[in-house]
Amino acid sequence: MTAKKTGPQSPPQIQQKSRVAEGQPFPLGATWDGLGVNFALFSAHATKVELCLFDNEGKRELERIELPEYTNEIWHGYLPDAHPGMVYGYRVYGPYEPDAGHRFNPNKLLIDPYAKQLVGELKWSDRLFGYTLGSADADLSFDDRDSAAHIPKARVIDPAFTWGRHTHRYTPWNQTIIYEAHVRGISMTHPAVPESVRGTFAGLMHPELLRHIRSLGVTSVELLPVHAFVNDQHLLDKQLSNYWGYNSIAFFAPHPAYLATGHINEFKEMVAHLHDAGLEVIMDVVYNHTAEGNELGPTLSMRGIDNATYYRLMPDEKRYYINDSGTGNTLDLGHPCVLQMVTDSLRYWAEEMQVDGFRFDLATILARHAHGFDERHGFLVACRQDPVLSQCKLIAEPWDCGPGGYQVGGFPPGWVEWNDRFRDTARAFWMGEEGQIAELASRLTASGDYYNQRGRRPYASVNFITAHDGFTLRDVVSYEQKHNEANGEDNQDGSDHNISRNHGCEGPTDDAEINALRMRQMRNLLSTLLLSQGTPMLLAGDEFSRTQQGNNNVYCQDNELGWIDWNIDENGVQLLEFTRRLIALRRAYPTLRRGRFLVGEYNEELGVKDVTWLCPSGDEMTDEQWQDPHARALGMLLDGRAQPTGIRRSGDDATLLLLFNAHHDVVNFCLPEVAEGNCWRCLIDTHRPTLRKREVHEFKSEFLMTGHSLLLFVLEREDSA
Repeated sequence: MTAKKTGPQSPPQIQQKSRVAEGQPFPLGATWDGLGVNFALFSAHATKVELCLFDNEGKRELERIELPEYTNEIWHGYLPDAHPGMVYGYRVYGPYEPDAGHRFNPNKLLIDPYAKQLVGELKWSDRLFGYTLGSADADLSFDDRDSAAHIPKARVIDPAFTWGRHTHRYTPWNQTIIYEAHVRGISMTHPAVPESVRGTFAGLMHPELLRHIRSLGVTSVELLPVHAFVNDQHLLDKQLSNYWGYNSIAFFAPHPAYLATGHINEFKEMVAHLHDAGLEVIMDVVYNHTAEGNELGPTLSMRGIDNATYYRLMPDEKRYYINDSGTGNTLDLGHPCVLQMVTDSLRYWAEEMQVDGFRFDLATILARHAHGFDERHGFLVACRQDPVLSQCKLIAEPWDCGPGGYQVGGFPPGWVEWNDRFRDTARAFWMGEEGQIAELASRLTASGDYYNQRGRRPYASVNFITAHDGFTLRDVVSYEQKHNEANGEDNQDGSDHNISRNHGCEGPTDDAEINALRMRQMRNLLSTLLLSQGTPMLLAGDEFSRTQQGNNNVYCQDNELGWIDWNIDENGVQLLEFTRRLIALRRAYPTLRRGRFLVGEYNEELGVKDVTWLCPSGDEMTDEQWQDPHARALGMLLDGRAQPTGIRRSGDDATLLLLFNAHHDVVNFCLPEVAEGNCWRCLIDTHRPTLRKREVHEFKSEFLMTGHSLLLFVLEREDSA
């Protein structure tokens, strides 16, 4: 059965005026030029487009104006008396033929995909759906009720803003340390942040919060999605919300709830403050799908504007959507106008909002053709050749839910990637799983087995132990099972593959030995992260041991469970100081962030290897030892004389030694012999977290390594300060 309807061809009793001029088909969106506003909307299959004007609150529709011109699939018109602050939406006419991929319904007010600011909130109602809910024909039916009262509207903006001396920041990739944070969650309980601005961009730029971030030594703040997004009805029904924000509906507009002032310049002020604090701003962006869901989802924007163009549909059944995102639909970046929308959005945030980089959610989707992932897809090509985007930090989450979706190491030069292999290996090693030594060595050296190709550098591997999705650091060492009951899905949501240990008791305990071991394991994991080659990413709150009480999927928990708790206990303070010291050491020793991959080859001219792998006897690892499933101790010697630049001359970087012991018991580790007058000076001992420079000890031969511990040594003169 095929429904073919166009809906009512005349609006209700709202006066229409003839003051609209033809305008221009560019730029897309609503653009104020000082004299009026140009409106331009892409739709290849529409038959008519109406611009609908509303009062300042977006509650009352004042007027409908038919856009008079259609040029190169762009509908456009110009209002000479319009100005910033005007509130608007669109009604788009065309065939309602779901079997052919068309879902036009002019009874549904639509959000401009290029809207720079949204007014109001989505209020769930049956009227938001293009079909009649409960109908025997499902989405083949047609709903003729008006949705305007239930949907956010767009507001015309004045983009003027005076940027000070700090515009874009740029930190070289090999010096970059990323801090992943949620705009709302990071400030909601911070005692110094006024309640009126908590959970907003204004809250994030509070001096005390910025002082904490700066004190860590990180260089870049990566924000979870800030594009305007939708709270799913099924979550609201359970008194929950789409807290993380991976449900975008407007790629140019900041989420309204994050604007304490109600003005988009608040975002720009936040960026200016972070830049002034020496921090880059990286945005997590979701261009792989929208909040409109599958064929049974609401009609909010692109579905009603040109469904057959914006979304990837099943080739033989265009009523249904390809769902590589796992959320119901997938944007079709293979279409040039959809690709233009995404790249226009990126350039807007990079140029107008001064954002320094982007992390792309489910990035594999963005480079999919019908045959699968293709590094020559138009999106990747566009980013690489674009004079603006090619200079931004581009971070891929290199997987999606579709066939062949796991693409770690598969993105082209110019991109860096989240490396979940690092996370899984580091956790598995420290949690005591067998056969991890060889894999650990690869991860410590920036996963050259994936990235050492085509001139890519070690920083292409974004290393992480934890991220927003999954356990926090404290929960990795405190829980063996997820505890997501608060999500209302019978603990069926979230990953079951956590590679975590509770070390004797599930969750909180008063057992001093268990708690001491957990703290040491957290220090081990943080040390592994921050002393490895590659680009480290730290999850906000892990630096002082925050917990989510075993919930590994707080995407819907906009409450104390998902927020960072700034009531830091004594153990948290100690871990915070330890984290700061690790980052300071990483910044102080270039050997820890080499510009070339460590490959272990012997340089005959210099007489050194860039990395030497040692067993506890102090000898080099043998093939048999690499393959020993019970091996849990490893030494990593980084010779400072080996140049990362390829220049064949003696270097002057420090020589460092890292020792790893995942055994539960003491290991007697023989340190490498050193020349007369030199010694190994201990900088980090995860068993003794309060070790300070003035307390350092010197070792020349053997060292008894505590079980579950990591040590960092530097080679120095015995008489050095």
